[in-house]
Amino acid sequence: MGQVTVTVNGRTYRLRCGEGEEERLIALATHVSQRIEGLAAEFGQVGDERLLLMAALLIADELWDTRDQLALLQAKPAQTPHAASLRSGPAAVRAKAGGEAG
Repeated sequence: MGQVTVTVNGRTYRLRCGEGEEERLIALATHVSQRIEGLAAEFGQVGDERLLLMAALLIADELWDTRDQLALLQAKPAQTPHAASLRSGPAAVRAKAGGEAG
């Protein structure tokens, strides 16, 4: 089992994770920490719990927006230029971009 130590809002936490997931957990903690630092800069130190809640709500809001966008893309894949490019393959993408590379 993996283990990492992260610091969020001046507090250090030891967290366990699956073997090989340490880097991902550190990156996630860094993202949360950066959001909290931004909120603390904007609103001041309004308390750890409030800052954590505010950061969690902002990140959840981003997640929901992303899920909504993904659902729209999945519902109408033929109408998105990127999806059409994926179906037609790399040669078609090069042709659309200005011809075959040689």
